[in-house]
Amino acid sequence: MTRLLSGVVLAAAALGAILFLPSQALRLLAGAVALAAVHELLAIMRALPEGAKQRLNPTVPSIYLFTFLVCYGWSSGGPWSQLVPVAALGVLLIDVLWAGRSFGDAAGAVAAGLYIGVPLGALAVVHASAGPEAVLLLIGTVVVSDSSQYYTGRLLGRHLLAPTVSPKKTIEGAVGGLVFGTAAMVVGGGLVLPSVGRPALAAIGVAVVLLGICGDLFESRLKRSAGVKDSSTLIPGHGGVLDRIDALLFATPAFYLFLRPWA
Repeated sequence: MTRLLSGVVLAAAALGAILFLPSQALRLLAGAVALAAVHELLAIMRALPEGAKQRLNPTVPSIYLFTFLVCYGWSSGGPWSQLVPVAALGVLLIDVLWAGRSFGDAAGAVAAGLYIGVPLGALAVVHASAGPEAVLLLIGTVVVSDSSQYYTGRLLGRHLLAPTVSPKKTIEGAVGGLVFGTAAMVVGGGLVLPSVGRPALAAIGVAVVLLGICGDLFESRLKRSAGVKDSSTLIPGHGGVLDRIDALLFATPAFYLFLRPWA
């Protein structure tokens, strides 16, 4: 019941934000979500075994600032987009010269910010350029794919997809997610993006689903290496923010690039 209620509240809040918030407010919200997600990511990295631990200090303000600037700068476009390379250089200088970290450690901080900040910023761009319906199309495709993977896997799953990373994911479940997720993109895209042909919608549907699976497995690998089940307990019954957006982090950039000729 807790999982169901929190899921309904989360879905309603996300739907309300996508449909009713102006672009500027949505960019700020995306930045706030990015801060929460990078905080969880750094906590996971802190929990890694000593021999595998990336030496990122989760209290370093530059990592949080960089993630927010990447997200906000990418979503704003124009001169603001220049914040991304400038902020990356700033993090490298601060971490190497001021904090005394190695270049590899500083580069890891930059990678963490890009991993989360760029996709969430791109999602805000999709909202501003193609409308809230396009954002809902992307999220709906990922949700349909995830649900189809789960139920198809339970019904037909026999062969594990990535047993060392996620022992519950099956090849059959992935195929089910690919079929139904792509169908959701084609059907929904016909309404939201009428100028885009079905073959193109099918192609981006396949890309979104496959990248979403990769994003899920990527985060699962991080959590398994750290020995944690969820990125946090922020959302009752659902884990953390990073657990909810892991597939979107990989799928959104592809959808963003796909929409550019039609936006």
